[in-house]
Amino acid sequence: MMNHSLKSRCRVAPGTVITGKWHSNKYTILKELGYGANGIVYLAKFKNTQVALKMSDNGMSITSEVNVLRSFAKVQGSTLGPSLLDVDDWKSNQGQISFYAMEYIQGPDLLTFIQNTGKAWTTVLFLQLLNDLNKLHENGWVFGDLKPENLIVTGPTPRIRCIDVGGTTLKGRAIKEFTEFYDRGYWGLGTRKADPAYDLFAVAMIMINTAYPKRFNKTTGGISQLREAIRKQKELLPLERVIVKALQGQYSNALHMRTELLTLVIDKKTPESHTKAAVTNTNTNTNSTMQKQKINQAGTQQPKSRQNYRRKKKKSRWMETIIITIFLALLYLLYIFQKLL
Repeated sequence: MMNHSLKSRCRVAPGTVITGKWHSNKYTILKELGYGANGIVYLAKFKNTQVALKMSDNGMSITSEVNVLRSFAKVQGSTLGPSLLDVDDWKSNQGQISFYAMEYIQGPDLLTFIQNTGKAWTTVLFLQLLNDLNKLHENGWVFGDLKPENLIVTGPTPRIRCIDVGGTTLKGRAIKEFTEFYDRGYWGLGTRKADPAYDLFAVAMIMINTAYPKRFNKTTGGISQLREAIRKQKELLPLERVIVKALQGQYSNALHMRTELLTLVIDKKTPESHTKAAVTNTNTNTNSTMQKQKINQAGTQQPKSRQNYRRKKKKSRWMETIIITIFLALLYLLYIFQKLL
């Protein structure tokens, strides 16, 4: 929590005009959006645009967060965090206060969105989140304080974004900020060292949180309590394998977790695939000896087999893309239909 003296120094009333010392940009404070360990975030007006403005008398903290946002900007295709707009200092009656202005991301937080629109979009949003986290990790950062309150769903096509980068930490360092429920150290399932698995643990806990909006208290802790919580909710059972693996740190990267989650979604949509796979495996085992003999007898068949494999793999990727596109289109139509009611 933020200490009271810091909050008092950074507290300003709506209507206050913040003028940058170096860039002379003027921001009119509209309301407070929230506060954390290192500052207060306000909704402000800059010219004809609404922005989020974070103030702190901890210059080092501001510099660190600005560096994170600048790193986000270098990650092509990632929209996880807000865009950085300005960095400056303000001479207030309480002394000099550092601030930065960033894109104001509008929309409900993740749990509110799910509550209002239903859970049809939940898996899609987690797939988006894991994709963005993978890009963040590849650039040397770990998000750290990942929780539903920091995740905003924008529209009209639902897209998950993050509004707080205060806990983002360079890989290998100690996590700067965390919230107990989403922290693997709190549950006795790992350290607070910044690595991709730390974020993936938090993603798994957010998945659990969707079925327990009010969370739950730690009792015995460890994987046993969390696995029991998963098994008490029918909606979590199809995702149990992915959630438990993430809780136990078994994913080397976010892309690996995303791939397995996507596979579960596709299998859930096409339950007959398990039967087909079983038949295929049986036929493969029965005919494996004959196939090997044929390949040995005609060495020229091996290149053709490799070409066929590549064709099938390419076709499989296309099918996956088509399935995801259809799935997203149906969800979007459902979302628009609900809005019209």
